[in-house]
Amino acid sequence: MYSKEMESLFGKTGVGVGDTVEISSENGNFEGVIMPRPEIGDLSILVLKLKSGYNIGIRLDLIKEISLVNKGKREFAFPQSDAKLKKDLATIGMIYTGGTIGSKVDYVTGGVHMLIKPGELLHEVPELSDIANIEINQPMAIASEDMTHVEWGKIAHETAKMLNKGMRGVVITHGTDTMHYSSAALSFMLDNLNAPVVFTGAQRSSDRGSSDAFMNLICAARVATSSDVAEVGICMHETSSDDSCSFIRGTKVRKMHTSKRDAFKAINNVPICKVSRDGKIEYLSKHREIVEEETKKVIANTKFEEKVAIVKAYPNSDPDIVDYYATKGYKGLIIEGTGLGHAPVSPSSSKGSWIGPIKRAVDMGMVVGMTSQCLYGRVNENVYRNLRLLHDAGVIYCEDMLPEVAYVKLGFLLGNHSVHAAKELLGVNIKGEITERSEVLF
Repeated sequence: MYSKEMESLFGKTGVGVGDTVEISSENGNFEGVIMPRPEIGDLSILVLKLKSGYNIGIRLDLIKEISLVNKGKREFAFPQSDAKLKKDLATIGMIYTGGTIGSKVDYVTGGVHMLIKPGELLHEVPELSDIANIEINQPMAIASEDMTHVEWGKIAHETAKMLNKGMRGVVITHGTDTMHYSSAALSFMLDNLNAPVVFTGAQRSSDRGSSDAFMNLICAARVATSSDVAEVGICMHETSSDDSCSFIRGTKVRKMHTSKRDAFKAINNVPICKVSRDGKIEYLSKHREIVEEETKKVIANTKFEEKVAIVKAYPNSDPDIVDYYATKGYKGLIIEGTGLGHAPVSPSSSKGSWIGPIKRAVDMGMVVGMTSQCLYGRVNENVYRNLRLLHDAGVIYCEDMLPEVAYVKLGFLLGNHSVHAAKELLGVNIKGEITERSEVLF
């Protein structure tokens, strides 16, 4: 909303938000569309979108004259395109969940607004219509930081539904901040998978010149339609340039930068493949391949134990945090230890030792797993005495699993198996989350 003085000027001249106008000011003459006023900033500055696409601000006291060129729309919705069926193309599913990949500038708040309709993605990326027939579903529109196991389950069920209808693959658009949690969750939740399930997103919104949304979507669609991969993974920029994207296993990937376009990296692994915009796929590591004669239905096992947490061990950390979760009825705990999987064992003050609280928690039936804050490399309970003491207290060492993956896996195991089985399976490779030997060094 503009100031009363600016609204008065609009009333006198017969113009308003959405109209194309010509403005004569002390700084020159300008023609453009009057945009809604952001909630922040000076309300007496008129926001004008020029033909170039750039916005400028003109102070009310500098405006000499304003005249109407064309009446315009009061709403600023993105145009949409409907998918048209092409018989010679494979059909894939696209599950739109929200996030930056489907965002635009909200001119009311001045910030990025994430909720747009799925058809707008097709309008923004017309190349998709030449890659595959796309069936879009929008089960939710949610920021990734608000995702829970409930949303993971909805996405898993929708993915299974699409694949059981005979679709070649599924692309899932998702916010980037917790996309690696969701890719891990679907890796565990989907059984009998015989097609690529491709998460993708964007670090920069689609209305920015440096957006990575378009290429990520195109490459994700290429993986879904043309790859031989029967796994869940994340497809995002390989480098900061628009050269190619990496498709990384869903249990071996992590967001490693807040804003760079190539933020997602394979950890203790290499990407399954790299894919170019024109569809060239270069396989880089062993993976589960599509079996053409396979006819089993995809099953979504979405039970998840909510009472699982991650805690970090650090100098001066209070082990009472373990007691807190135990007394709150938590069934599982993943510790992000230091180095090879350490937590304080023999500090100068015995109150700082984690051994007692861990033993009490394990005796109460809690499953306690150990990972490393280092991310690269693997934990090993056999190297140092203190590691052995933690192991003897009941800690399960999780090899080269990422902390987030171990958390998701433990929640999945406790939701679908007994405590005994969960303990047995936590340190066993199920969906590529543990490698017998690290394929790459840091």
